[in-house]
Amino acid sequence: MSTKRSVLVAGATGQQGGAVARALLSRGHRVKALTRKPDSDAAQRLRSAGADLATGDLGDAASVRQAASGVDTMFLMGNSLEVGPEEETRQGIIAAEAAKDAGVGHLIYSSVAAADKKTGIPHFDSKYLVEKHVAGLRIPYTISAPASFMENIVAPWSVDALRQGTYGLAMPAKRALQLIAVADIGAFVAALTERRDQVFGKRFDLAGDELSGEAQAKALSYAIGRPINYQEIPLAAVRQQSEDVALMFEWFDRVGADADIAALRRDFPEVRWHSLADWAREFDWSVLERTSSVA
Repeated sequence: MSTKRSVLVAGATGQQGGAVARALLSRGHRVKALTRKPDSDAAQRLRSAGADLATGDLGDAASVRQAASGVDTMFLMGNSLEVGPEEETRQGIIAAEAAKDAGVGHLIYSSVAAADKKTGIPHFDSKYLVEKHVAGLRIPYTISAPASFMENIVAPWSVDALRQGTYGLAMPAKRALQLIAVADIGAFVAALTERRDQVFGKRFDLAGDELSGEAQAKALSYAIGRPINYQEIPLAAVRQQSEDVALMFEWFDRVGADADIAALRRDFPEVRWHSLADWAREFDWSVLERTSSVA
């Protein structure tokens, strides 16, 4: 076991940040969870798991500086779905500068796979702007850039269709998509925290599997135990809901992320690196018998 670290985790009450916090705690590191709502159920579950809570907001430099005081590592992530791309960039820059002012010795920023490839996708570009700012701060940093989450399969916008036996994406059935389990993101960030100076200045695109929509539906069918059919969702329907998301699926179809999955498995053996079949086998599919959607 490497030196125990003290890590400030932004977004710790959410899906990705929560996975990071749990992975760090499981490895014996001290976690300080940055949250706007320390009384929330999610925050209290983190406290029960062993995390300390720090009240703060990424857009409030003073609160981030105070929370980051005394820690040697910070995991920083934004949420464009919640605040929009422009605000995500603004908050990310403020928080990164606050981490520098607080003397944090290693800043791990969570971006998105291929954000550095001039995709033109607003919520990719917003993260890349933060990446560039972090790189210019002249502090030790690492970029963790995950592909699409496997957990999106059971997101509120997907789970009801699954109950009806359908899995859909706005992509042709045979077009491959890179995916990653959120637990693997957490384990990877824990690995970065422990490797420290070995990963300073590096950027890692992350994925654990790559397979077509048809193949994804087949893996889900096997795990759930009943047929799940793939359906290509018209881009026009997606565009009515979000131009940002429509641009993302157009780019996935035209180019797509290209994380080196084989190299990740070779170079970071401490990470489980779930295939979609692995993830689906482990998931509790009783959620499909419930009447309400899951988050």
